[in-house]
Amino acid sequence: MRAVVVREFGGIEKATLGEMPRPEPRAGELMIEVRAVSVNFVDLVMMSGTYQFKPTLPFIPGKLPVGVVAAVGAGVTKFKPGDHALLMAESAGFAEFAVMPENQCIKLPPALPFQEAASMALVYDTAYFALKDRGRIAPGDNVLILGATGGVGLAAIQLAKAFGGKVLAAVASKDKEDIVRAAGADAIVDLSAPDLHESLRQQVFALTDKKGADIIVDMLGGDIFDAAVRSLAWCGRLIVIGFASGRIPSLKMNYVLVKNIEVSGMQISDYRKRKPADMQAAFADIYRLHAAGKLKPLPTKAYPIERFAEALTDIKDRKVRGRIILTLER
Repeated sequence: MRAVVVREFGGIEKATLGEMPRPEPRAGELMIEVRAVSVNFVDLVMMSGTYQFKPTLPFIPGKLPVGVVAAVGAGVTKFKPGDHALLMAESAGFAEFAVMPENQCIKLPPALPFQEAASMALVYDTAYFALKDRGRIAPGDNVLILGATGGVGLAAIQLAKAFGGKVLAAVASKDKEDIVRAAGADAIVDLSAPDLHESLRQQVFALTDKKGADIIVDMLGGDIFDAAVRSLAWCGRLIVIGFASGRIPSLKMNYVLVKNIEVSGMQISDYRKRKPADMQAAFADIYRLHAAGKLKPLPTKAYPIERFAEALTDIKDRKVRGRIILTLER
């Protein structure tokens, strides 16, 4: 089968489109013909060999592919050939076929287009658990989304609105305000303002009647984390998802004590591995909200798998407004 293959850890140039053995489902597994798969910054991290676990070389990158069930192994009861499915795979998605155990697969609504399902994967589930599980969002909460123009950020905006929150979207460029407004943001926080250490808090307090943010979802880290934590409300919750700015921040714990705040991490892969039933329930809720019209399709740019290097380069160079996916046409 055709697949993007990494035979040596490194940059995008280390990956090639080649041939790999087609996987076959064993007992309890199902195989899909992949139709679409999202491209994410974490793919670059895994390809570099600096991810929290190193796949065995050679490997196929690509998380959470979607497609049509082509075959099922003995004992599979919830899927049959022809069903549409999302595989909660940590890798192996940039290929024509992929295999996963049945309890690590999500049945897709038949009417949900594959490209839209791929653009939702990884970002809506990440945002869902950040807000619901770690953030314990409640109606009326003020929610500050950092990295708001990325996939997780846009998903978090939509979900926070669906859960009854007031959303403050933080953007570094005014020419991206339109994308967060379209996603449902109630207000904009300007990350390009001078003296961000002070100005971020001033903006958030001005937008929340001096209360501050009940929840902050942070994909950026670095100096922005340092500034944002000061804008938390009493008993506020900050959820750390990533460090796209490049620096892993630290925090003085006396500040946590004085303001009764919580800082927690959210690594979505562990939910897939440790709580697959919770993941199934989360996606069911996400698809319910989507069907009810409360979640809108994310801005998405699609590349055929032959142009995988271009797609990954766009991710690396931060040329993304929304989502990038690879498609495999049949």
